[in-house]
Amino acid sequence: MRFKHISLAALAAFTLIFTCASEAPAQTAARKTNPKSKKELLRENARMRSVLDSLLQEIEALKDTAYEEVSEPAQSGYPALGKVSPEDYRGNLTDSLLSIWYLQRRASELNVEYNMDSVKFASDVPDKVFLQRLADLNSYITLPFNETVRNYIILYAEKRKAQMASMLALADYYLPIFEATFNKYGMPEELKYMAVIESAFNPVAVSRAGARGMWQFMYTTAKNYGLTVNSFVDERLDPVKSADAAARYLYDAYKIFGDWNLAISSYNCGAGNVNKAIKRSGSRDFWAVYDFLPRETRGYVPAFVGAMYAFRYYREHGITPDPVRMPAHVDTFHIRKMLHFQQVSELTGVSVDMLRNLNPQYVHDIIPGNEREYVLRLPYQYSGKFIENEDSVYAYKAKELFSPATLQNIAASGSGSVPAGQRITYKVKSGDYLGRIASKYHVTVAQLKEWNHLRSNNLRIGQVLVIYGKGAAPAAKASSGTAVAKPASAPSKPDPSVSPTGEYVTYVVKEGDSLFRISKNYPGVSADDIMKFNGIGPDIRPGMTIKIPKVK
Repeated sequence: MRFKHISLAALAAFTLIFTCASEAPAQTAARKTNPKSKKELLRENARMRSVLDSLLQEIEALKDTAYEEVSEPAQSGYPALGKVSPEDYRGNLTDSLLSIWYLQRRASELNVEYNMDSVKFASDVPDKVFLQRLADLNSYITLPFNETVRNYIILYAEKRKAQMASMLALADYYLPIFEATFNKYGMPEELKYMAVIESAFNPVAVSRAGARGMWQFMYTTAKNYGLTVNSFVDERLDPVKSADAAARYLYDAYKIFGDWNLAISSYNCGAGNVNKAIKRSGSRDFWAVYDFLPRETRGYVPAFVGAMYAFRYYREHGITPDPVRMPAHVDTFHIRKMLHFQQVSELTGVSVDMLRNLNPQYVHDIIPGNEREYVLRLPYQYSGKFIENEDSVYAYKAKELFSPATLQNIAASGSGSVPAGQRITYKVKSGDYLGRIASKYHVTVAQLKEWNHLRSNNLRIGQVLVIYGKGAAPAAKASSGTAVAKPASAPSKPDPSVSPTGEYVTYVVKEGDSLFRISKNYPGVSADDIMKFNGIGPDIRPGMTIKIPKVK
């Protein structure tokens, strides 16, 4: 069947108007005689949203058939693509990744909140079937099964079918990236499903605490694991680089705990909290430690098992992946000059939206290749055009796109533009919360609360907060009572003032320090040794006092 010039917007409007018009008289009459309660109105609202969402899905599915004739049966769960080969991809079929943008946010926003500590889901699937299916996964990571895990399996496989359909559509693009990363470090591939729990495959996800990206890194942890975060680039949003950093974090955590379930938990709450839970429980068994973990962390491993189950057995639960137009292949180019997405788009034909989806780490559409080498990812069908125009693409509209005023505004708007130790004030605006402000200025929520003597996370519009650039707070007050701002320091050197106290020496963390750099100054001591000795994770901050164990 071939359609010509179908107005999808008109189709959507007509369908919605027809639906509402046909129901409105009856609903109006009913309201006059029997006013609905707030609970009934909320339920009706949810139903209407579901109807509208289904309509949007149908429209997405029709977009391709509106222009292309599909003569073969659909393949691989993506009916919109049919038998179209990579060589036959055309602009009107695959040039827009807005469907990916839509699915990423849909997967993130469709969460129905449940109190997983008290809810008990029912399922037609017997427990023995769940048990057998988990065993058949043949996972390297131990997959426990109990009432808590069962609830999370049902949550992902039965209660969040729409969200799962969106994530399954995105998985074909992202999961191979994560598999290759974990294989590189000799780690279990199953860890790839942590991205489901962290962000639902949304590379630009932001948590209330200020964690960003598909793997939800806080600023300090990101810097400790080598991710670049500045006014132009936030590699927490890069699916490839952030996955690599996540793998290295989990590798470090596994070396500390020797158990993948505990390592996975530490990714959520930090190694220090897991160490505390182990000490309180007197055991290193996850389920013995479970009740001593922070409340928000307890469900992390059960959710991980539930997500892994749902991705393997979605067909058995009647879930079909959403149709999505994915790039057939992606080529990577190394960029060593300033490059704007608009330059690439106008000289190759690739859309700016596609560039943003494949390269989300460039937060202003600019690759600052003059600073160091960065990568540009392009769908393969545009690679030839880019190569043909590479000599001229950098000069195209360069004066307009890279004017001094433009670059200066970007640099000033980016967090981190405040010099280390410099004190500034920030006036709280509508929509602000501590996590957002902390993320903007590369500090922690705890630091904001400490500097401003806040006892809770509540803020009021117009409230003035004190912030110190890059988290470098003033040093402790001297005897004279005057506070001295702590300047940025050079790479760490052993502090000559440290005094031996038994089996360790103390060290005060300086600006720019990492556990790896500190350990290099103490022969025989590794970063892992320091983390274990102090019961902390890799996150450290200026002014923090840590203990360096003595080598016997």
